[in-house]
Amino acid sequence: MIKVHKEGVVLRKTELTFENESVLNPAVIKAGDDTVFFYRAVQIKNQSSIGYCVFDKDMKIKERWDKPILSPEFDYEKHGMEDPRIVNIDGLYYLSYVAFDGDNALGALATSTDLKHFTRQGIIVPKISYADFDELTGNNPPLNKKYLAYNPGANILADKDFVFFPRRINGQLVFLHRIKPDIQIAAVDDLAKLTESFWQEYIANFADHIFLEPKYPHEIEYVGSGCPPIETAHGWLIIYHGVKKTSVGFEYSCCAALMNIDDPQKEIARLPYPLFKPDQDYELTGGDVDDVCFPTGTVTDGDTLYIYYGAADELIACASVSLKGLIDELLLNRK
Repeated sequence: MIKVHKEGVVLRKTELTFENESVLNPAVIKAGDDTVFFYRAVQIKNQSSIGYCVFDKDMKIKERWDKPILSPEFDYEKHGMEDPRIVNIDGLYYLSYVAFDGDNALGALATSTDLKHFTRQGIIVPKISYADFDELTGNNPPLNKKYLAYNPGANILADKDFVFFPRRINGQLVFLHRIKPDIQIAAVDDLAKLTESFWQEYIANFADHIFLEPKYPHEIEYVGSGCPPIETAHGWLIIYHGVKKTSVGFEYSCCAALMNIDDPQKEIARLPYPLFKPDQDYELTGGDVDDVCFPTGTVTDGDTLYIYYGAADELIACASVSLKGLIDELLLNRK
């Protein structure tokens, strides 16, 4: 098994109103020698915005805003902006997040050229009801029965864990999203083509767009996109979360897979065990949710891969692993 080092807690909540309940699940990106965090900041009564923090090369806090960098402005996000991820594609930063309107949780996007000023692009993932999903997928190869079991009678199916690949693939913008229990993949040459008719066709051929399905015991309940994919010489390294049900609830683990570089829907290898799972006090017990390691951002420094994650839905922690060692371990577990 690959050895992972838990680096510990890197960011906690403060008494500031916008983050006095928890901070978690950060989008992470390098800016010169600095590492910039866009994190989910939760105030009491579970209202989320996006906080901003900069760490220097020694991972000491260099700048931390006393207000959110992004707060809900539109109806589709009026009850919260959650779980951001970030990439830079062709000089434009894509900050994806979950927009929650009080009933529906859907992947949305904001873009920026400077990491300070963002333009909202709205909901990106499909807005589809339980009934329409059932009808559109009814004549295709049978899906996992959990698709309908997880969303009985839902107004709009929850579609979360929205993450872009960090570059175009075959000329297209490619992103992952998640309608439980699997991770799905979509690709377009222009986001303007994500029309209602596009998504109707996509859902009608839904099985063709499944990216990763639960496979091993630690992820058997469902899986979800984690950090933006990492390009390596052997393929796309996918750091995602897997969930299993235990006697006391759900356990969220950090997982790893390797996908084909030109056709990322083709799985090369997957770890048959969690890369890491909750075993520290700050991961095992939180304010509302226990037993959670929820990876959302990475940074590489030489051969070291730093994985930043939400711990027990309350704070932000970091784990590190040899990138070469992880790839070698994955290649020992080829599909």
